[in-house]
Amino acid sequence: MASKHLFFFASILFFSAVSVLAEENQGLVMDYYKDTCPQAEDIIREQVKLLYKRHKNTAFSWLRNIFHDCFVESCDASLLLDSTRRMLSEKETDRSFGMRNFRYIETIKEAVERECPGVVSCADILVLSGRDGIVALGGPHIPLKTGRRDGRKSRADILEQHLPDHNESMSVVLERFANIGINTPGVVALLGSHSVGRTHCVKLVHRLYPEVDPQLNPSHVPHMLKKCPDPIPDPKAVQYVRNDRGTPMILDNNYYRNILDNKGLMLVDHQLATDKRTKPYVKKMAKSQDYFFKEFSRAIAILSENNPLTGTKGEIRKQCNLANKLH
Repeated sequence: MASKHLFFFASILFFSAVSVLAEENQGLVMDYYKDTCPQAEDIIREQVKLLYKRHKNTAFSWLRNIFHDCFVESCDASLLLDSTRRMLSEKETDRSFGMRNFRYIETIKEAVERECPGVVSCADILVLSGRDGIVALGGPHIPLKTGRRDGRKSRADILEQHLPDHNESMSVVLERFANIGINTPGVVALLGSHSVGRTHCVKLVHRLYPEVDPQLNPSHVPHMLKKCPDPIPDPKAVQYVRNDRGTPMILDNNYYRNILDNKGLMLVDHQLATDKRTKPYVKKMAKSQDYFFKEFSRAIAILSENNPLTGTKGEIRKQCNLANKLH
């Protein structure tokens, strides 16, 4: 009799251990919240539409959030955390200069929390708002998996080890992307995000002063000088150049035609159009928006799945700017 009891309890412990292990190893899936919060993705989509209608530049921010959060070690909404006495926020580093509109992520989170308290992670909200922001900009709808959980710490101290800068060599840029599984056409497609939004003069003046970069298209230079009249611009001033003067609010392949015409604003744009490893894909995307969208969608999906916290790892934050232990 005793041996039967021992076997029974051993079986319970075994299946409990298997259950815990399965939960810890649970990965991302399509429609993760279908049972726990079936309206989650609809709520996020509607909030994105409402906010975009009021504040058009939010869509650029949501798209940029995916890149800045998911590229740095894990797609876990660490980007959204505020600085504390012990921790510098990623969003306050020099590499995150110009990023804004984080408060609207909180607006979306509050709407989701009203429907399903404590269920949907900020990491999933960050990714899904980026996906829906892409659609608002005229880009493709990209099916993305969910089930991420939120990290508890900023990665500001390692940000520059992972996130490529606009002044990096193309070799470094390609290597950084390859480290997270994105190949060369994927890199070219993701940099097509520069089709929308604007570039602050702080990131451009080295191409204008003390002498104009001879690689710039001469017809584009007067506009850049007009928008960036100071060799040392005030970082707090709103001085910028639209990335694409033709279709500045539309995510399209006009970017590739611009950079082939030497109208790329940043060095990385110029390198993309001239480096022998990337130029063939630039030409192909300049000719075919369908090809651009296909590679862009594939690269965004890979980026959004970079080393997420799932299962029992991390937490579901109550507020996206604070880890729960700080409440």
